[in-house]
Amino acid sequence: MLFEQIEQNKRKTVVLMLVFFLLVLVIGGAVGYLNFNSAINGIVISAVIALVYMFTMISNSTKVVMKLNKGKEIIQKQDYPLLWNVVEELSLVGKVPRPKIYVIDDKSPNAFASGNSPDKASVAVTTGLMERLNREEIEGVIAHEIAHIRNYDIRLSTIALALTAVVALVANIGTRMLWFGGARRKNDKGDNHSLIFFIISLVIIILAPIAATLAQLALSRNREYLADASAVELTRNPQGLISALKKISASPPMEKADPTSAALYIENPFKNKNTQTLFSTHPSTDSRIKRLKEM
Repeated sequence: MLFEQIEQNKRKTVVLMLVFFLLVLVIGGAVGYLNFNSAINGIVISAVIALVYMFTMISNSTKVVMKLNKGKEIIQKQDYPLLWNVVEELSLVGKVPRPKIYVIDDKSPNAFASGNSPDKASVAVTTGLMERLNREEIEGVIAHEIAHIRNYDIRLSTIALALTAVVALVANIGTRMLWFGGARRKNDKGDNHSLIFFIISLVIIILAPIAATLAQLALSRNREYLADASAVELTRNPQGLISALKKISASPPMEKADPTSAALYIENPFKNKNTQTLFSTHPSTDSRIKRLKEM
């Protein structure tokens, strides 16, 4: 059951990532057609922007994310001995290098992992998590984050975030160029282009950012299920994570979380609704707990 779920989620992830890349190319082509009379030029430009943005995000992901969420690195075991020991033990079980440990001064319990690879990964927890959760529950949460690291979810999430930002950026550039007269509209007299293609390209520019956001959120929800399953594989104890999820979901919203990082947290740091929609960053707590109980 566990491995079937993991394999199914991995297949879905591949499809979603292909959708991301396709969206980047499609919107680039639409912008190129509308403004430069060349879809190919737009595709090439958007691909270059995507590669540069992804490289920048991947190479600086931990530094950027921790700064945005006001995370403070813990470099001495005596500062948080329980947390240090749990991270160290589960890293050994997961066969990954011990990630750097950060603490966020926030009363609401939550946690996330970041980095571009297991060798350069980091785990962040809130002070509220350390105060409100017991050791068994903390182990469940840390196992979930170690699973993200081991499964390379941290890199995948970074790439998805970067591609979503690229789609929004290219769409914004395209609409601004059209608003201010666009190269294509200045040079064309209207007798050598199809009105249908013009309308289709315009619709793509408008809808692509929404589609990219939905794909990113679907990917985030998908990876949470996989990390939950992998966490149970590491701890052999689903009850710790189940109890932790109940406490985290019932807690008040975080005060210092960065909105762009919401999908990284084990639970949505802003909304504690127990329902799932297309625009949800996480699966509902009930659905996650139901799957954990079935393992």
